[in-house]
This record gives sequence, C-alpha cells and structure tokens, in this order.
Amino acid sequence: MSAYRGRFAPSPTGPLHEGSLLAALASWLDARSQQGRWLLRIEDIDTPRCVPGAAQTIIAQLAACGMLADEPPLYQSQRGALYQEALDQLTTRGLAYPCGCTRQDIAHALAASGQPRERHGELVYPGTCRNGLAGRSARAWRFTSDFSTSESLENDQERAQAATDSIAENALQWHDRRLGAQSQNVSQAVGDFILKRADGLWAYQLAVVVDDAAQGVTDIVRGEDLADNTARQILLQRALGLRQPRYLHTPLVLGADGEKLSKQNGAQALDTSDPIAALDKAGRQLGLPGNPKAATAADWLQQATQQWARLHGSTAAQTTKING
Repeated sequence: MSAYRGRFAPSPTGPLHEGSLLAALASWLDARSQQGRWLLRIEDIDTPRCVPGAAQTIIAQLAACGMLADEPPLYQSQRGALYQEALDQLTTRGLAYPCGCTRQDIAHALAASGQPRERHGELVYPGTCRNGLAGRSARAWRFTSDFSTSESLENDQERAQAATDSIAENALQWHDRRLGAQSQNVSQAVGDFILKRADGLWAYQLAVVVDDAAQGVTDIVRGEDLADNTARQILLQRALGLRQPRYLHTPLVLGADGEKLSKQNGAQALDTSDPIAALDKAGRQLGLPGNPKAATAADWLQQATQQWARLHGSTAAQTTKING
C-alpha cells in the first residue's frame, strides 16, 4: 500500500448532525494516527436530494471542529465523464448491460419465478435483461453480479485459489478492522445492481469506487450502515482492475426510534458553538475516553488521535483477505 490516504464523503442533503460528525471524526483520527492525508469528497450526484449551500455549511462545520481537509474538496457532480469511462470499460468486457425493467416488471418476474425476494425495501433483481431488452427501451445500466473476479488475478496460482474459494459464486470474504471477518454472496443477496439510474444519474456504487481509486484512497472509515455496500464495491474494484482499500466501519448514532440517526428521523443540525463538547460526545461514542476539559478543538483532536492509535493500532499490521 502507498502512504495512508483517507476520506470523509458526505452527501450535501443538509448540514452535519451528530451521526455524520462521528463518521467524519473517525476518518480524521484514523488518518492522523497514521500520519496520513485526510480528504473531503462531496457526494452530490443525487442532485434532486442536494440542498443548495449544504456543502459549504458542512465544510464550515468541520472547520469549526478543527478538521480541515489536506486537499481541495472533490465534487462528484463534476466527474460524470470518469464514471462514463468506467461504465464503458465494464460494458466492453460484457460486465455491464442496459436494463429496461421498471420496478413493476421486476416484481412480476420475481413472482413468476416463485422467489419474490426483497432486501432493505428493494427487490433483488433477477437478471431479466441480461440477454437483451426484449423490445424494451433501455432505462438503466446494471453490473453482472456473478462476475468471476478470478479473471483479473495476476497468475495461475491466484486464479486456482479463487476457484477454490468459490468466487464464481461471489462468496466474497473480506476483513473489516472493527467488525472482523465479513462475507456476502452478491449475486444471491443483491442481484445485478444499478450503475446508472433510469433518471440518468450515476449510482453510488460506481461513483464511490471510481473516486476512491482516483483519489488514491487506501483506507475507508465510514458508518456501519454502509458495510453492506462493501462486497459490491469489491466486485467493481476487481472488474475495473483497481486496488482495494482497507475498511473500518464505525458504530452508529441511533435516533429516538432506534434507527440510524438521520434527517428523516429528526436529526438536528450539529451545533458547533461548543466544538469541544460536540467532539467529546462523538469521541465517547467511538469508544474514546474523551477530554471535555481540552483548551481548544486542536488540543482535543491531538489527544484523541493518540487514544485512537492505541485503540485501533497501525493499519500496516492489518491484512485484508479477499477471496478473489
């Protein structure tokens, strides 16, 4: 791995709240504890959900808490050409295809197969358009989720190991620095997932993989709710010939309803009038002892960086096992 490069990648759908501060702080502390660089990426590809001025508010909130990015922020809304290049590469290799299905079409296909699978409120796509649009017009683009990552490996020994580990069935195993051993069969659990949406907007999975590679990100530290995306992103990394980062998924801040704190369940904008109090609360939720008597946010962050290093150790000692 090259020198440590981490990132915080908020969507500008509103200001930071307690939950998003926790994710930002964890990624900042991990980078600083490794003498690495910390980047800020504004994930504004879902333009209908973005709030004007929210990106500037987020940057100001981070600055108030002493967290400044080491490079200018990157905006996904300006990077469509790179995402198209990646889609073209996948399409050329037969790993992406146009899909003409509506949600109703998918529901009917699943019902006809006797497997009406649903996951996190979304229907698991059965691959209806893999062999052609059958008279439909193309609406979206999907990734062939049973792609065998053994195709991208460098030598016969690695390819043999991949076959042994059942990669052709997408039984991907990887290591999370906090959650430990993880596994997911993408083809069964998710199906062929979206790369470009029917409304013409780029899907999160493709954009994040392309941008992490372009920014040289070596370590992804983010909320535990995003851990479920990891297997899909690993498949795309392998299909595009990109290096896989290390992963650490942090605990979540929960709302009054027991669900992840979000604007949808009443999360209030982060109050940065007392940044040490805000940082201390987030730090304790990350398992740090805290330092509410710190003189400044910079002092608090310096001590928290040392605490984080003792808690999580060096990423150099962490190995990531990917069966693929």
